Amino acid sequence: MVKLTSKERFTRMYDHKEADRVPITDGPWSTTIERWEREGMPKGMPFQDYFDIDRVISFGTDNSPRYPERVIEETEKYKIYTTKWGVTLKQWKHAASTPEFIDFKITNPDIWKEAKARMTPTRDRIDWNYLKANYKTWKEKGHWLQAIIWFGFDVTHSWMVGTENFLIAMLEEPEWCVNIFNHYLDMEIALWDMIFDEGYEFDCFFWYDDMGYKQNQFFSMKLYRELLKPVHKRAIEWMHSKGKKTLLHSCGYVEPLIPELLEIGLDGLNPLEVKAGMDSIRIKEKYGKDLLLNGGINAVLFDHPDRIETEIRRLVPILKKDGGFVFSSDHSVPDSVSLENFRYITDLAKELGKY
Repeated sequence: MVKLTSKERFTRMYDHKEADRVPITDGPWSTTIERWEREGMPKGMPFQDYFDIDRVISFGTDNSPRYPERVIEETEKYKIYTTKWGVTLKQWKHAASTPEFIDFKITNPDIWKEAKARMTPTRDRIDWNYLKANYKTWKEKGHWLQAIIWFGFDVTHSWMVGTENFLIAMLEEPEWCVNIFNHYLDMEIALWDMIFDEGYEFDCFFWYDDMGYKQNQFFSMKLYRELLKPVHKRAIEWMHSKGKKTLLHSCGYVEPLIPELLEIGLDGLNPLEVKAGMDSIRIKEKYGKDLLLNGGINAVLFDHPDRIETEIRRLVPILKKDGGFVFSSDHSVPDSVSLENFRYITDLAKELGKY
């Protein structure tokens, strides 16, 4: 088969058909990119171009309450600042890590009412200049274009209310939780309708909604079905009404949720986090005819060439069968992975991912 573009490869994978090879993508940390540049990758060059892997373009909107952003303290090592969601964070400058969440502003329904009033879908929440400057090139080069939306449990607990506060609220104040879920989705629908009305087309909707941790989920199946699943269903129905594929990013162990997600029409799942208990071969065997699998390659092994080779040789021939697979780590690429090791991984993925 002739060499396909990223758009052509992804399209065939979502249709559960074979391509020239499986798409290959990933998400290196910023410190990983810095390391690769020190080791020989040209500074400023997209890593996808350097390794000749697939280009996925992600574009999102601003659906935040737009609280003032200000720096509280800054040193050579870290910065403490407030976010558009009213959260106070401590972020390390020269180490890639999850930020430390120090304080949350929106901690009850009354404060949420004030925040909600700030969340109106105005055109200035879209970076029109960036779209105009780059969209034509993206289309001409055949990149896969992902429309990023953010709603549901993830943005609410991690970026706005706080995990403990919100998990308690899901039990004690479920109406408030559902109101947040739906308002975020309403914001995204209104903003993306503006984008589509201007003639911009994207191939897939992608949203972050981390619902799991190691060997379990943050909440019960009962709570998922009652509070969040109806919002996921409404979102997927809207995405499909636009003729787009749907890809959910949900870290942790979320395998018990897969039948629920397939029931409401989900097309793809990412990242299939191995260390949390996700088994991509088992998932492929049970759900692979209906669900695109994006990820599932254990990033913990990326800096162990022999072990990652064994893992890739074990997984890829099975996962690529009949399409429906995108090669990627099960989360992101840490800065322990050298330029040479990542080149070896991507070259092996190209070899084993051929049809």
